[in-house]
Amino acid sequence: MFIAYVVIAVLLSLVLLFSAYSKLTRESSVTESMAKLAVPLGLLPFLATCEIAGALGLLAGIWVTPLAVAAAVGVVLYFVGAVGAHLRKADLKGTPPAAVLLVVSAAVLVLGIAAA
Repeated sequence: MFIAYVVIAVLLSLVLLFSAYSKLTRESSVTESMAKLAVPLGLLPFLATCEIAGALGLLAGIWVTPLAVAAAVGVVLYFVGAVGAHLRKADLKGTPPAAVLLVVSAAVLVLGIAAA
């Protein structure tokens, strides 16, 4: 279980860091999506910080198991919010990627608990 946690946590961390970078650089696709969801652009740095913290927590969790679980819970909650935001605006194009990341983050949580 530990090896599975490490592999999936590293991959999810890379996705989170890339997403944070996209938010911090305000890539046009991100700003358009946020505008479509009625998310104020002023929240982008906060959302990026949440993603960076989640990624770093998942990576640090390789060595400190309770941190892995805490970070995974945070990432799951982040993506619950993302899926909710997409569903609220009936954004059928943006919901599936957020839902997939929610499932992956839930898998990381389960693996983190199992590895404890």
